[in-house]
Amino acid sequence: MTTRVLIADDHAIVREGLRRILATDPDFVVLGEAKDGHEVAAAARAGGFDVLLLDLSMPGRSGIELVRQVKAERPQVRVLVLSMFDEQQYAERAIRAGASGYLTKDTASTQLLAALRKIASGGLFITPAVAEALAVGLQTADREFPHKRLSDREYEVFLLLAAGDSLTAIAQRLHLSVKTVSTHKTNILEKMKLGSLAELVRYAIAHDLPDSSPPPK
Repeated sequence: MTTRVLIADDHAIVREGLRRILATDPDFVVLGEAKDGHEVAAAARAGGFDVLLLDLSMPGRSGIELVRQVKAERPQVRVLVLSMFDEQQYAERAIRAGASGYLTKDTASTQLLAALRKIASGGLFITPAVAEALAVGLQTADREFPHKRLSDREYEVFLLLAAGDSLTAIAQRLHLSVKTVSTHKTNILEKMKLGSLAELVRYAIAHDLPDSSPPPK
């Protein structure tokens, strides 16, 4: 049975590369493409695809928010998140939001087809480390970890702040205004009860959250 895939990424060259990989396997057919969060939302309403291959960082909406929206509107759709971010930073949130798998872009060329086949058949494509983090999360109250109080967008900003990015750089990366990013920073410090950016960085390091600064997109 052919699996219909919707590719969502804001870079045309990435979408073309993913198309070429999928074209090598007759079990998959690319139903369409989306270049921003609004197009993903519209595609979810229209339906017609089995798997959403979703870039985590696109204009319009937070990737995690999109996962939730797609699953709310099309529960039967399987979502494979494709991200430049290390799995330690986002995989657990993506799976909790409803994604069936998480794949970093640097491994996509070798693992994409296997990941799609796994989730299309009803399984999960995650590493043992992510599975362990999910299991630990079930046993540990979120209130013990202040960063768990953050919204998905705030968590994105938190990680980039911890990695040393400026407000302007974060605004450009996430397609937001500098004022919006500044507001997120204020809310993050308040929710986590931190007094400064330096305390935020120390917290992130202590909890192994900024494993590495995400590469430029």
